[in-house]
Amino acid sequence: MARRFDSIFVNLPVNNLDESIAFFTELGFEFNPEYTDENATCMVLGDHLFIMLLTTEFMKQFTKKPIGSFDTETSVITALGASSKQEVDELYEKAIAAGAERGMEMNEGEMISKSFYDPNGHLFEIVYMPKI
Repeated sequence: MARRFDSIFVNLPVNNLDESIAFFTELGFEFNPEYTDENATCMVLGDHLFIMLLTTEFMKQFTKKPIGSFDTETSVITALGASSKQEVDELYEKAIAAGAERGMEMNEGEMISKSFYDPNGHLFEIVYMPKI
């Protein structure tokens, strides 16, 4: 049997935690106050899906390697599955209105995606893919 996990935590370094919280709050995301302090916050994506936004200095405690330059390089694309094409458009427009930089758009018939760079330069993609 394949290994299965019951939750996922994506850890992303941020330059300014308060600015990141404000940006994602404008997009409608919530944060778990039990896992929020001056160094980090836990952004809730779903019942068992989370993004930990960590100050760059705090994240250095968890790796032996240097933190990459996410202002000029992409090392991860965080893709979020939307329930409809309308949800893709709505979240994308909220992100742009909140100050995100436009990324790429893809339209493959029924499957669409739009991406944006958050204030820290992290690439987020909102994807709608109909059930197969």
